[in-house]
Amino acid sequence: MKVVIMGCGRVGARLASLLEQDGNDVTIIDIDSYSFRRLSPDFKGTALIGNGIDEDVLRSAGIEEAGAFVALTQGDNRNIMASQIAKHIFNVPRAVCRIYDPLRRDMYEELGLETVSPTTVFAQILREKLESQGE
Repeated sequence: MKVVIMGCGRVGARLASLLEQDGNDVTIIDIDSYSFRRLSPDFKGTALIGNGIDEDVLRSAGIEEAGAFVALTQGDNRNIMASQIAKHIFNVPRAVCRIYDPLRRDMYEELGLETVSPTTVFAQILREKLESQGE
């Protein structure tokens, strides 16, 4: 499957490597070329400098053939906008968006975006860890 990832931070770079190892065709986009240093040395996908809310950059990344798009920048607004562009303009079947703010995550999830809030996920993991320590 063709996967386009926006944001080559720690999570984006790791996800790109994992998906490529699984046999996917991966393109990762970032506005800063220095971010690509995080990619595994044996990464065979495409690293593309550009803004993932720019339709021309998305076309260059192969968004029109993509089966999935993942937005992983530090900015909730950019992630939301890019996911909506992927889903509604380019008809990408799966558009997953990282949203740090749990309230906004809930709202956009209700509007049809596939979202993940690391804030909520990590808090739940810590809670479970603390509860299991007491047993």
